[in-house]
Amino acid sequence: MMRYEKGRKDATRQHIVQTASRRFRAEGVEAVGLAGLMRDAGLTNGAFYVHFDSKEHLVQEVLVDALDRRLEAMIQAKSHGAGLDDAIRDYLSPRQRDLPDQGCPTAALAAEIARHPHETRKLFTQKIDDFLDFIADNLSDGDIEARRGQAAALFGMMVGTLQLARAVNDDALSDRILEGGIAAGLALIGAD
Repeated sequence: MMRYEKGRKDATRQHIVQTASRRFRAEGVEAVGLAGLMRDAGLTNGAFYVHFDSKEHLVQEVLVDALDRRLEAMIQAKSHGAGLDDAIRDYLSPRQRDLPDQGCPTAALAAEIARHPHETRKLFTQKIDDFLDFIADNLSDGDIEARRGQAAALFGMMVGTLQLARAVNDDALSDRILEGGIAAGLALIGAD
């Protein structure tokens, strides 16, 4: 029996998650087959089941990992002085629009996740709740319930704006959609 150095199994699992995350966000969960995914990861099909019980299990891991990373990036940006206005401008940038495989998993996958099993949607819901808490904690007006409502409106508007900007095939219109979303987001938080 061949032995591998300690931590290799965890590293391989993380590599599969990262490969799947990019592919799922770029192409959609349903469009990505396990054989192609494992080939892209440089592994055999059989290796998949060493790490995951099913594709749905992988989807769940991808969501948790990608959303945790996204939130951590926002927390780090805040610690370096970035505010919600900066987050809005970054989220609704042409770079985010043009690179869905590297961007927000919510904008890339929300419509698809709505059709997944309860457990996947439950994990997604918990992670979205974390985003809303972060946004609400960074708003200054109103009590916590008012700030959570404002956070939900802001995040929903940002996700929808990014999805719409990606969906249209007119570059000028896509840019206007992003610009309009930025203006609306800044107005929601009372910034310029």
